[in-house]
Amino acid sequence: MSERIKPKEKRYDKLGPKVAEALKRRHFDAYYCPTGEEAAQKVLSLIPEGDVVAWGGSETLSVLGIIDKVKKAYTVIDREEASTPEERVQKMRQALLADTFLMSSNAISEDGQLFNIDGNGNRVAALVYGPKSVIVVAGMNKVTKTAEEARDRARHLAAPLNAQRFQLDTPCSINGSCADCLSQSSICASMLCTRICRPAGKIKVVLVGEELGF
Repeated sequence: MSERIKPKEKRYDKLGPKVAEALKRRHFDAYYCPTGEEAAQKVLSLIPEGDVVAWGGSETLSVLGIIDKVKKAYTVIDREEASTPEERVQKMRQALLADTFLMSSNAISEDGQLFNIDGNGNRVAALVYGPKSVIVVAGMNKVTKTAEEARDRARHLAAPLNAQRFQLDTPCSINGSCADCLSQSSICASMLCTRICRPAGKIKVVLVGEELGF
């Protein structure tokens, strides 16, 4: 444990529980886990036995090994197993009615609001309505001081990085800066602020005291 505690991690350990409390005031279930290992264990403990589980694209979930663990323990809807584009779309639609949906968040403000940007809309759709439970896993590097900064992070940091990761044909994929484009390839087709969890407890947020994802 002593090797982990550096200035940034020390700050996360102090701020993380406060952000979790802010999320709880907005009716999210929220938890702070200092390490990725603890976070992965917490996520698995939040998924009821027998649930059908799906997820949105997330580097955070992959890095923490959560997807691999879920595949071994639950029935899953995995769009990567599709053999055709049509089947992939069908699986993404089915995921909206999963028992538990896993995802990350592009940004979270210190006062407990989630900000997400989506190209296809499947992540934000699941977050708003459909699955019985949504579990959001986010590294503390995604926490910003204000809601305005959270929106800015989602739009001007996370979106260009994800556009480059997916090799999209957009200005931000080429030069790294948002051009407020109207491209059909835009990853900023839908922008969502989730300021209150309704019904209470449907969305569970697991904050991780590490640098994870974009």
